[in-house]
Amino acid sequence: MSMFAGGQYRPLTQDAIEAIHNGSMHIFEKVGVEVHSQRALEIFKAKGARVDFETQRVKVPRSMVEDAIDVAPSSVRLCGREERNDLILEDKRVYLGTGGTALNVLDLETGQKRPSTLEDVRRTARLVDALEHIDFFVLPVYPHELPTEAVDLNRFYAGLSNTTKHVMGGVYTIQGVRDVIAAAEEIAGGPDALRKRPIISMITCVMSPLKMDETYTELLMEVASQGIPLVCPTEPLCGATAPVTLAGNLTLLNVETLSGLILAQLIRPRTPVLYGSVGSIVDMRTMAYLTGAVEMGLLNAGAAQLAQYYGIPMYATAGMSDSKFPDVQAGYEKAMTAIMVALAGANCIHDAAGLLEFAMTVSYEQYVIDNEILGMVKRALKGIEVNEETLALDVIERVGPAGNFLAEEHTVQHMRNEFFFPTLSDRSRREIWEKNGAKDAYQRAREMAIAILHEHRPIEIPDEVKQRIKSVFKQIIDNQHN
Repeated sequence: MSMFAGGQYRPLTQDAIEAIHNGSMHIFEKVGVEVHSQRALEIFKAKGARVDFETQRVKVPRSMVEDAIDVAPSSVRLCGREERNDLILEDKRVYLGTGGTALNVLDLETGQKRPSTLEDVRRTARLVDALEHIDFFVLPVYPHELPTEAVDLNRFYAGLSNTTKHVMGGVYTIQGVRDVIAAAEEIAGGPDALRKRPIISMITCVMSPLKMDETYTELLMEVASQGIPLVCPTEPLCGATAPVTLAGNLTLLNVETLSGLILAQLIRPRTPVLYGSVGSIVDMRTMAYLTGAVEMGLLNAGAAQLAQYYGIPMYATAGMSDSKFPDVQAGYEKAMTAIMVALAGANCIHDAAGLLEFAMTVSYEQYVIDNEILGMVKRALKGIEVNEETLALDVIERVGPAGNFLAEEHTVQHMRNEFFFPTLSDRSRREIWEKNGAKDAYQRAREMAIAILHEHRPIEIPDEVKQRIKSVFKQIIDNQHN
């Protein structure tokens, strides 16, 4: 996979970063975090935090925060079933992928909104497997037809069976976490092989403001204890669950995601943990959660700088829209935040493909459109290479005034890697566009999505591995490629 680096966009000054850091340490020591897990409270207490078991309040000394940051890996590799799809999360490397968990789908055949199913997990995975600019697959939808205890295993298995890109997802039950890891060990080639090349990672959450609830905290501890890569994102909303100011939101976000990181390191030092941000704002007129706001881009770009300050790989959020349909609004909202956060150098930017309607709905057509947007974002990250060859002084001298560069060997050598070549955008003359049906981008994206799902077959898990997994886990439903 090509390497793209950000860091060109920095909304926070160095003084601002240090002010947020010092403010965060003040909150850790003076305010604390509410932890709704007896086991977690006891762990914090044993390691030197001030714990009030009655109020479930944990106050963490600065030294404990700094020790956890020092212990946490500064580089995390998230692997695909094919090595070419590996993600190396460090410094300002940038990768962009899908997100979830949405509850609805715009049906590809009818165009109508409907509840999502397990088949949508399979189909979106297969679609993403073929879209070159989408780097990883976060399980995007919830399978409504399944009982809760069957969701974790079936979602991850459906993802792993239909893409060779890295599969990440939220989890719902302790047993589900264990089952997913056991199945992934079979696919990876054993327990050690999975830890060496983790083809899965898991998402748990910290609640805003300053609360680690029982369910997610227990899930966090289970994932960390097993040494599986983990992200502990938090979603403070300016004016609702966070101060209305962006700086206040970032300070709260920083405390919350570091709380998850600290606990993971106390459970198992060197656990690969990503600094996680889903920070955004609410519409102050309606109090609705917003995903397409430019301020969401600012917040996640600022959070990327904080993660870089700590030397922790970053899981960020960008590329979403509040539009209900793949339209012009979806395009400009998605492009704006995606390019801001990518240029800030966030490592693992999720939710950047497929999502609409406040992250409640996915669209097959939107995946195709977003693939094009992300290709352009990556071209922006590539920047302008300046050296003796690209300056082309000898070529300019040879062609001279009033000449033409089209037939130059220099043009032939560089034209394929200097420009981004879209697969969805129409750059033809109007007459040709009309002759081809005068289709807009949505119609073209729909045709591309249908063609990919009809034609693309990802590399399958070997039959003997699938049979071993199914013999152990009877709850797996496997109807891929139907």
